Amino acid sequence: MQFKDKLILLTGGTDGIGHALAKQLRERHAIVILVGRNPERCASVRADGFEVIEADLSLPEGIDTVVSAVAGRELDVLINNAGVSGAPNAAASCLYDVDTPVDLAAMDRAIFLNLHAPIHLITRLLQQLRARPEAMIVNVTSGLAIAPRADAPVYCATKAGLRSFTLALRHQLRNTKVHVLEVLPPVVATKMTETYSHPRMPTSDCAAEIVRAMAGDADEANVGQVKLLRVAYSLSPALARSIMIKY
Repeated sequence: MQFKDKLILLTGGTDGIGHALAKQLRERHAIVILVGRNPERCASVRADGFEVIEADLSLPEGIDTVVSAVAGRELDVLINNAGVSGAPNAAASCLYDVDTPVDLAAMDRAIFLNLHAPIHLITRLLQQLRARPEAMIVNVTSGLAIAPRADAPVYCATKAGLRSFTLALRHQLRNTKVHVLEVLPPVVATKMTETYSHPRMPTSDCAAEIVRAMAGDADEANVGQVKLLRVAYSLSPALARSIMIKY
């Protein structure tokens, strides 16, 4: 895909991987619309010259806000990047510890943001994408969609679900002008992973690999250490799972 003058809608674009990706796409002369829910971060990227839609994609009303904001526009690319690890206890190893309360409402919002929101946005914006001469859907999943970690069951489940949806969607759209790319990042240096003890990939490096995959019309982008995970999984799925479950 050529990026010049392409209109790109990028969720989770005000921070982390999304923000780095937005800047790199703009450097390639794309027109990038960002979606974020934090008012301060939205104001910051708006001051940097980006068009921003302020919406909470963990709620159905947030989906409505985004769809309404881009209605009638010639949308070329949808990047579903927004994600959250889950409620503090809902995604942790203490999920079924009877002494630790679980915030089910927060868990539901995480599931909606990570899985429902991308599916809803794709479904409601697909007609606009199919009307373009060249279009792309980019779904950001995770290496954890291949093999889960024990301390993030909700996050892993949503990313595995989005991966499965992406594989099926690609097949359904195989004879259309809409290309479907799945991006599987490793542990990246974002606010969500700031407490991790493992090495974290810089957001700019992760974004650069995503841009290359988009430019090359790749079906799948295994980013950073996920390449090694894919090799391990191809040799022995059980081995890959046993490594990642305690990672």
